[in-house]
Formats: sequence, C-alpha cells, structure tokens
Amino acid sequence: MPAPLTRIFSDIHFGDRASNVHQLAQLDPLLDGVHHLVLNGDTLDTRPSEDPLHTQRCRVAVAEYFARRVARVTFVTGNHDADFSPCHHLDLAAGDVFAIHGDICFPNLVPWSRDAPIAAARIEAGLAALDANSREDLDRRLEVFRRVAMTLPQRHQSEHHSLRYTLRYLADTVWPPHRFLLVMHAWRVMPRRALALRDRYRPRARFVVNGHTHQPGVWRLPEGVTVINTGSFTLPLGAFAVDLSDSSLRVRRISRRGREFHPDAIVAEFALAAPA
Repeated sequence: MPAPLTRIFSDIHFGDRASNVHQLAQLDPLLDGVHHLVLNGDTLDTRPSEDPLHTQRCRVAVAEYFARRVARVTFVTGNHDADFSPCHHLDLAAGDVFAIHGDICFPNLVPWSRDAPIAAARIEAGLAALDANSREDLDRRLEVFRRVAMTLPQRHQSEHHSLRYTLRYLADTVWPPHRFLLVMHAWRVMPRRALALRDRYRPRARFVVNGHTHQPGVWRLPEGVTVINTGSFTLPLGAFAVDLSDSSLRVRRISRRGREFHPDAIVAEFALAAPA
C-alpha cells in the first residue's frame, strides 16, 4: 500500500480571467492519490470586489470541490484570500518543511502593485500598534498583513469583459514599465528573504515552500536551506507541486495536457529528516 501523499501547490487564482484554471475539475489529475492537499495561498480572490456575487460563488465552489475530492485539505491564506482560512502558515514533516505564502517577505505585500505604497503605510501602522513582543510574533505579524490585504480591493481581477480586463490588467501590472523591474527585483530577493523568515521563526526547518511571486524554482542556499517556490496557474512561468511522502520531498513540474493539469517530471528530490 503506498504511503500517504501530501501535495503542496499555490496561486490558482480561481475566478480571475488570468488563471488557466477555468473549471476546478481541470485539477482532478493533480488530486488523484493525494491524502493531504495543502493550497499555499491565493487559491482565489476574496477581497472587496465590484462583483461580490462572483466572489461568493468562487468561495462556495472552491470549498465544495476540494472537500469532495481530497480526504484532507488545508487552505493556507495568501494576500488575495486573506480571510478564506484561519491558517496562515503550516509546519510539515515534523518541522522540516515550513509552508507559507510569502507575501510577508515584503513590507508592502506586492512590490510591483499600484497599491504597494498604501499597503506599506497600513502595515507599518498596524505593526506599530502592537507591543514589542507581539511585533516579533509570526502569527500577530501575519494578522496585520492579512487585515491590510483585505482592505485592498480587487482591480482587474473582478472585471469580466475581456477587452476591459486586458486593459485593466496591463494598467495594474506592467504600466508604467518600471513595474517590470520591481517584479524582477522581487524574484531576485525572494529566496534570501524566505531564508531570513525561516531563520527568524523556524530555524529547524530545512525547506521553505512559498508562492506569491509566481516564479517557480528551487534554490539550494549555502546555509543548507532549500527554498521552493511553487509558481502559479497563470502565465507565463507555470507551476510546481511539492510532494511529501514517507521520508522524501519531491518537486514536480505541473503540466497542462489538453484542459487538465497533471503532475509531471521530478525537478528535484530530497530526503526528509522525518516522515511527512
């Protein structure tokens, strides 16, 4: 009998036209044989929207689909779905693996966003309102980040008309052009910031699994820590899955075949200190 499989992926962005997941059933092959599914943030967008009925439909669809398809599912929140779950991070494999969405690595949530200055000011104020001990507590800090995330409205994400969506998407993400440089900078600094987060809050963890920046990758850092980013189900870079089974961690590419998404080639493999 095969060992129970825990699978982690993130950033589905269900309900956003930019997502390649238009129907949740497209994910069926990714869930076959999975005992515990960890969705590591931005599964959907629950922020204030011009179309709250669409948001509510997505909430119901996501909750019902995964509950029906997987024996156990853990929704870890991201900045887009900050109120969808009370779980903001997760320890796995007896603490060897630390899963967290990753937006907490940036004091303005999303450095390339139009809302970055607003987010930075609100986060700074929220942290300043905490006492010194609470300010250093991971859960209390994440509460501030999640509260601030929920004050930022959906922009292009709530637009249904294709042309208007495209124009708003471009305005929100790539204009003015220096925003692309901000994206590149975030990609460059994310592994080291994930390491700093681990050093501060989970010094025993050898693996940090995050999403957020939509850049799938595996970084083996000289400190002996491996940072894994699971990418996203949006263009252009694709997604990875992290599989924990017995005493191994495998990073697998997620490939699209027709409309469906499948676990594909192993990108990297590591031994775990304890069974998942």
